[in-house]
Amino acid sequence: MAGLGHEQKKCGNSWGVGGSKLRGRPGVTTAEESVARRELEKQAKKEGRLPPGQSVTLKWPVLHYGRVPEFDPEKWDFKVSGEVEAPVKLSWKEFRTLPQTGVTSDFHCVTRWSRLDNRWKGVLFSDVLKLVQPQRDAKFALVLAEEGYTANVPLEDLMRPNVLFAFEHDGEPLTADHGGPLRLIVPHLYAWKSVKWVRGFMLLDHDRLGFWERNGYHAYGDPWKEQRYSGS
Repeated sequence: MAGLGHEQKKCGNSWGVGGSKLRGRPGVTTAEESVARRELEKQAKKEGRLPPGQSVTLKWPVLHYGRVPEFDPEKWDFKVSGEVEAPVKLSWKEFRTLPQTGVTSDFHCVTRWSRLDNRWKGVLFSDVLKLVQPQRDAKFALVLAEEGYTANVPLEDLMRPNVLFAFEHDGEPLTADHGGPLRLIVPHLYAWKSVKWVRGFMLLDHDRLGFWERNGYHAYGDPWKEQRYSGS
């Protein structure tokens, strides 16, 4: 979810891993779906996996602001700049040659739904950072995406071992409406920080608010503290 705005799009035909017993089975009824969702939510609460105010979904709703950008692998690039010793610019082909890692994590949307056990494949943020040498003063990142969209995340958060730039989800290429070809995944923060259609990042010595953070969303976005909006 890149965020919410005047243009909201929503659909949900894909099953989460938590609903794998139902996935691909013909004739599954709405009642069976509802029972499976409730059972999964009950188990998630028992295990302490569901942040306050969240409900489990077996689907994957689509929420974003603006249009879905077109992807041209010949023109696409990924740039790292700012407080670094050696800025870098990668083509799509070059990015796909970077070391690849699989990560399984939960996904919490600020609109109060959570999707559990998402299987992502991509390039760890920490591996991308190895391509440049961060300067000592680099403490924050401004994540850059299509059409000028930005989001701010502390560099320390991005260095966690499950934060990655994903191009696959649940064994399939990440679709455009879910942020493909490349989406940043920051599992421990609300999902607007998991920026869709990401094109790079800038390291900074100060925190610079991103698009939704300048428009009323919380600067950090911890789901366990319900940091949904500015002042919460």
